[in-house]
Amino acid sequence: MFARKVSVEVLNDERATTCPLEWLDSFFMRSFTGRTAFDEALPVAAGEIEVSFRVDLAALQTDLEDWLTKKFGAGKPVKLRLTEVDKE
Repeated sequence: MFARKVSVEVLNDERATTCPLEWLDSFFMRSFTGRTAFDEALPVAAGEIEVSFRVDLAALQTDLEDWLTKKFGAGKPVKLRLTEVDKE
């Protein structure tokens, strides 16, 4: 749908795991109802989002980490790695 595909991984004890789709849905559904900064972003699968060129990935990572820490962190900060995936 959008031009850029982005991989989202959760960093735990120096290993990376795929970010659960439930976590991505939680953030982006909130954004669609109250924040316009990331309206052009859509979770498509676990660990995968699609975004337009107008989405600032650094700002997205900061806001997403903050939201996931509050919602799913269980008292620990959630750290992410967002990687733009090359088109094939």
